[in-house]
Amino acid sequence: MLLIRGTAGGTALTGTLYEPGDEPPNYRGAPDEGAPYVWVCDSFYEVESGGQLQKVGDREINVAFESPSPRGFETRERAMEAAKEHVRTQFQRVSVDASTVAIEVVEDAE
Repeated sequence: MLLIRGTAGGTALTGTLYEPGDEPPNYRGAPDEGAPYVWVCDSFYEVESGGQLQKVGDREINVAFESPSPRGFETRERAMEAAKEHVRTQFQRVSVDASTVAIEVVEDAE
């Protein structure tokens, strides 16, 4: 299992990449259990009101979270690429430049 964490604007987002031999989540909407690599991470977006107050850089914004959407992949390289893209995209959704997101991969996160 790997943790893939993006940091920018004084905040962070971390998702989990399950590898062969790990027990990926098993719930409605989870990908086909035949996928050797499974990525799970929150998705969020900025809202005018409601949601959760979050400080990003010098702004305080309201953020709403979507249910995690697990995605299955056949190769580790493609799974890692998609995980990093997902993290950067979440920051872009709250007006943080994707090029400023630092990505960290924590191996053997158990």
